[in-house]
Amino acid sequence: MRTPTQPTRRQITLAGVMHSLSDPTRIEIVRMLADVPERSCGDFHDLGQITVATLSHHLRVLREAGVTNTRIEGRNRYVSLRRDDLEARFPGVLEPIIAAAA
Repeated sequence: MRTPTQPTRRQITLAGVMHSLSDPTRIEIVRMLADVPERSCGDFHDLGQITVATLSHHLRVLREAGVTNTRIEGRNRYVSLRRDDLEARFPGVLEPIIAAAA
């Protein structure tokens, strides 16, 4: 399994973050991640009837924008929010989005 592409803190752009959060499914993923340190990719069954390919696409968009981090352990992938990185780059941008989604 190859390592997923993820930007460094300095490579995260506001335009990329905002674009990644422009989809209701991705906002719901961020809301779900806000309550836990990390989730397995298989734990997003609460999103309704989306296919595995669609979920994979949404997770990739969030990861490549720098909103989430993906950690691989064996055959499992675990996703977490990059709160510290986002707060350092764009103070206060994430919390209102999470609050509005709740």
